Amino acid sequence: MASNKPVRVAVTQAEPGWFDLAGAVKKTCDLITEAAENGAELVVFPECWIPGYPTWIWTRLVDFDLGVKYIKNSLVVDSIEMETIRSCAAKNKIIVSLGFSENDGNSLYIAQCTIGSDGQIKMKRRKIKPTHMERTIFGDGSGSSLMNVVSTEIGKVGSLACWEHMQPLLKYHTISQGEEIHIAAWPPLSPHSGGPGFWSISAEGCQNLSQTYAIESQTFVLHSTSVITSLGVEANGTSAGNMMSTPGGGMSAIFGPDGRRLSEHLDETEQGIIYADLDRNEIIKCKTFADPVGHYSRPDLLWLGADTKEKKKVYSRGDAGTPDTAAADVTNE
Repeated sequence: MASNKPVRVAVTQAEPGWFDLAGAVKKTCDLITEAAENGAELVVFPECWIPGYPTWIWTRLVDFDLGVKYIKNSLVVDSIEMETIRSCAAKNKIIVSLGFSENDGNSLYIAQCTIGSDGQIKMKRRKIKPTHMERTIFGDGSGSSLMNVVSTEIGKVGSLACWEHMQPLLKYHTISQGEEIHIAAWPPLSPHSGGPGFWSISAEGCQNLSQTYAIESQTFVLHSTSVITSLGVEANGTSAGNMMSTPGGGMSAIFGPDGRRLSEHLDETEQGIIYADLDRNEIIKCKTFADPVGHYSRPDLLWLGADTKEKKKVYSRGDAGTPDTAAADVTNE
């Protein structure tokens, strides 16, 4: 971030267009436009914003009908729907961080992309390991999903989804790419009930992870969650479930690089957009005390290895970079 001009950012807290791809795209573009009209240079959406986070997976193991509907309404990267969103970003001259269920040949992945103010996709990644019940419908990301930070006109913007924020190695690799603004995309989050359920998966626990990430990374963290109303409960058939089964879920926030909250609080049932003007000198100020990938690191004692190559499902003989074992398998077939 070379300029001293403050950066205005927008974080959404809204209900998705449940399992309705066309409706979800329209709502996305409406929120992009609203954020831009309020002076934002970056607008952020939560995990699986399109076509809505599949909350039913935490209530029942299998739902074939909803599974088919979910796949059919998930977003294909090379599609007219994505082109509509990209065009909206370009029209409004705003950067968009989009969380979505990616449909790739009718296999699904929890995906994030950064769309530049010119409408071009600057970064696209997949959650490297879906969390617990998410594995019933989503696949894993591969090596290229580790390259999750991209340079923009407002600085380096990075992204992680949900409980990736409790993966120490993944966090360190992300921080090492020099991000300055971090997108923390989450599903709807409910306050802890005080019962035996994990505090760590509650609204308070998950927001704590994002706030801690801000302190660890000295980045501005944009924590985005979605909202469930009675429409969402009905769409997911989760009224009898233990999680994400009642109206609420909103917990969006913006944190500074020392962990302090910079944004106003919206009620968990309230839909809207929160804003903050980021003073980029705060990043430098915090790094004077501790920089975990700089002067506060000890690479002579501790270091991280990463394989950022995207793994293919089929290797052809003669492919550049084909693993020896894979090349041998292809030769022997």
